[in-house]
Amino acid sequence: MTDTISVNEPSAFGLRVVVKSNRAIAIGVALLFFLLVAGSVLVPGFLSVQNARSILLLAAFLGLASMGQTLVALLGGLDLSIPFLIGSANILLPKLMNNGLPPAAAIIIIISLGLAVGCMNGLFSLRLQGQSLIMSLGVGFAVVGATEIYVSYGSEFGGTSFVAVPPWLTNLAAFNGKTFGVPIPPVVIIWFAASAFLIWMMKNTWFGRGVYALGGSRTAAARLQVSEWRTWMWLHGISGAMSATTGILLLGFSGGGYVGVGDPYLFSTVAAVVIGGTSLLGGAGGYGATVIGALVLTVLTSLLVGMGLGFAAQQAVIGLLIVPMVAVYARLPHIRNQI
Repeated sequence: MTDTISVNEPSAFGLRVVVKSNRAIAIGVALLFFLLVAGSVLVPGFLSVQNARSILLLAAFLGLASMGQTLVALLGGLDLSIPFLIGSANILLPKLMNNGLPPAAAIIIIISLGLAVGCMNGLFSLRLQGQSLIMSLGVGFAVVGATEIYVSYGSEFGGTSFVAVPPWLTNLAAFNGKTFGVPIPPVVIIWFAASAFLIWMMKNTWFGRGVYALGGSRTAAARLQVSEWRTWMWLHGISGAMSATTGILLLGFSGGGYVGVGDPYLFSTVAAVVIGGTSLLGGAGGYGATVIGALVLTVLTSLLVGMGLGFAAQQAVIGLLIVPMVAVYARLPHIRNQI
């Protein structure tokens, strides 16, 4: 006697396989849905268009800053220079414009400097992998210190810079109208487009697969002829360039340069990566997961603010969220144990 197989069983089995293979993203999406429902119940107007716009705007800045952090995490490292490069770019751009440099030229210079600093950071971190955290932190301190010396020379404002921000830069980061008929700032569209490109690149190009190979096993990557030093250099370079870009966009959002504008991103980028489920041991996860993590973190912060919690209480709740998330993800077998 043969068993009767339901027509729906293959699709149900396929769904279980998809969820199991993407468990980290599934957990993040479920958590995001729970926070949205909780916010709609606990905070009046939480799901309004205006609040949704604010959440997406803040998530875009965090998401752009977290791009480099995700790539470095896929190698098994962390880049703690990100907030310092954000602050440096935020005060350097007004300084260069005050010196008579055209805004477009100043932006190109700053992003190029961010790329160069990131590449240098990657080479140093590769040479001293056991101390890469301290190395990236030291590079960040050195860069922000040098930038403050240059900006404050002949100025009475120290780490603060003032300049007439070009309207197009303000519109990119804080536009109150509609973009393609949608009431969200262009920076959100930029974030979505950059996210789609990065996710596609990591899954469909030799470079992206090489990153996963190197993060999963240095020996296997070497046999595949993946250049370790070149990969470390370029991923840290991308991190530096994206940090500089985030600092420039934050200038358009705030209207004034402030060296401490990047401070909240010191651990929030790491938190977005962790909450999204990307392994800090390298080789597993991706930027799609970080997008979910950035949205979860931003929605949670908005919910806590709406409930009237202060900054200290917000940090405590976010910390209590990260601990169980890490505990759950730590139970997932690492890629090295699945090969």
